[in-house]
Amino acid sequence: MNRKDMFSKDEQRFHTDDPLMSEQLSECLNQWLPNQKDVIVICIGTDRSTGDALGPLVGSMLRDQPLKTIHVYGTLEEPVHALNLHDTIKAINRLHPKPLVLAIDACLGKKSSIGSVVLGQGSLSPGAALKKDLPDVGDYHISGMVNVGGFMEYVVLQNTRLHIVMSMAAKIAAALRLTETKRLNEREAQEPYRNFLAATKKQQR
Repeated sequence: MNRKDMFSKDEQRFHTDDPLMSEQLSECLNQWLPNQKDVIVICIGTDRSTGDALGPLVGSMLRDQPLKTIHVYGTLEEPVHALNLHDTIKAINRLHPKPLVLAIDACLGKKSSIGSVVLGQGSLSPGAALKKDLPDVGDYHISGMVNVGGFMEYVVLQNTRLHIVMSMAAKIAAALRLTETKRLNEREAQEPYRNFLAATKKQQR
């Protein structure tokens, strides 16, 4: 659970109520994420708190899909949270050399921003809203604004509407599935060119 009081000009902001949110978020992801590298998606949060369940919900929704260019860590069954974040990062670095990481986490902020989803470059700070000292995560990040921050955050998280979190998670997961399809299509389109280059190099030897 991170915290966001200000939005930077380098971030893209969407809203869960927008019927085109998944398509717009996918378009930005497809532009930002290098297609030649697989993406490690770390869905941060816990199933023990409604407000902090955004990440695990997204992870579970994605785990049901046959993804080839996206690797998911963090689900309702096996959440990535404060107690295992360090170990998860170590495991990812061991299994995926020089990983390209997209971190997903819920966040708290202003009342007017509830329902907003923010895509940004750079890492996010999980646990910041609850004043936990955790490592920054991600080359890119998606933050979902689930409730108001600034006072009694633990209570606020427990009293966050499940409808908001579920709707947000479904649209983020749909955006990532669309992104996966686009990435696969681009790789298939580039395959004949790669095969031609490989054949040319063999002839030159």
